[in-house]
Amino acid sequence: MAYSELLADRIRHYLGEKKIDYVGKKMMGGLCFMVDDKMCMGVVQDNLMGRIGKEAYEDALTREGCRKMDFTGREMKGYVFVDPIGIDMDQDLAYWLDLCLAFNPLAKSSKKKKKK
Repeated sequence: MAYSELLADRIRHYLGEKKIDYVGKKMMGGLCFMVDDKMCMGVVQDNLMGRIGKEAYEDALTREGCRKMDFTGREMKGYVFVDPIGIDMDQDLAYWLDLCLAFNPLAKSSKKKKKK
């Protein structure tokens, strides 16, 4: 499954402007942007995947183009997909990326501990 390189480039540009250190990882058939070793946002096909947390979740679902993330067939609270219509304008994309970045310090890391 391919992902939108254009959207990925827009995210890279935004993170670069904000001087945010990140690592891009291919996963879930798309590209995830890891910030502080935690999944922060990503691109799945032509959609933005956002990790926004449970506090912002219900309000986010009222915004144009936003829908529940149900990648595995069941809803993942705190994660959303935003369709292209919801991120077409740079200020709309910035809104979502800022929401993801605001939640990132509160997010739990899924980094696996090394065995001794």
